[in-house]
Amino acid sequence: MDKSLDEKIADIQRNPTASKAFIIADAKDADMAYGLTAPGRTGERWKTLEEYRAQIRAVVKQGLVDIMLCSASNIEQLAMREKIFAYSHVTPAARANDTSDIWVTRGGRYLGEASRPFRSASIDHIKYGRLVADTGHTMPYTGADLGLYSMTFTNNLERDHATLVEFQRFREEAERKKFRYFLEVFDPNVDAGLAPEQVPAFINDHITRALAGVAQAGRPLFLKIVYHGPRAMEELAAYDPRLIVGILGGAAGTTYDAFKLIADAQKHGARVALFGRKINNAESPLTFIEMLRHIVEGRLAPEEAVRAYHSALAKEGLRPHRDLADDLRPTVSATRYGG
Repeated sequence: MDKSLDEKIADIQRNPTASKAFIIADAKDADMAYGLTAPGRTGERWKTLEEYRAQIRAVVKQGLVDIMLCSASNIEQLAMREKIFAYSHVTPAARANDTSDIWVTRGGRYLGEASRPFRSASIDHIKYGRLVADTGHTMPYTGADLGLYSMTFTNNLERDHATLVEFQRFREEAERKKFRYFLEVFDPNVDAGLAPEQVPAFINDHITRALAGVAQAGRPLFLKIVYHGPRAMEELAAYDPRLIVGILGGAAGTTYDAFKLIADAQKHGARVALFGRKINNAESPLTFIEMLRHIVEGRLAPEEAVRAYHSALAKEGLRPHRDLADDLRPTVSATRYGG
């Protein structure tokens, strides 16, 4: 089946300033960050892996997102074995690396150290579930041909050099193996010697500098970054209209936080939103996604969407985490895995 992601990417590339296409991804790759606690709680216990997979199946069946991002092991189960994407316009994707700044284990101390590059997953396993001898990757794949590659710059020459070396290796392997990727760039996870107001420019410059030496064949489909506000988003989006910019969701926060974030980011140049915890921790993830789609397609403003969401929860017989007044308030939402 034709994938909505491919259609939207093509439309944006044809009409970089006029296209109204907006890509929504559900990020269900948190098992490569949090481990056992990734699926969230139900009552007093943590949900199981099978319950996590059931959530993924439900979102894919709903069909309102364009990308479902998973771990390589869940791609093997859901795409290769169950083939849930075969007759869906939703594109499967896998987290292609897991840098140390997303190792959010209970009792772990890794988040206090500068991010280091690391890859658990291999491209072969993401595409085929095994190592293959077909170096040209001409054989049909049953997994995913799209991955998320993540980098974190910390303003440290040794660390940032190592990060870029690994990125170069990944790009070259991905091009040889016909594997597409989108690029996630986190804010520094340790003190980088930058004032808060310097971080957006630091990130924008690192992205454009790192990609300036990369030919089209090796460039990402789009970016996934922290939304630093209108000025930083407009600066990056205007620099190269064919470089598609997307935002990450960060911690759950209030419903208004999520709805206002996607609306503001779209208004100032973003074409993609990848929400993980904001969807996963919602009272009704499918209804939450429905509201996101209403917002980006101009049918509801963020405040209206919050009220519509609460009305839908009442009809579904679900108790909201907060009353409507509290859920309409903005909060400070953490934007990295350790937040």
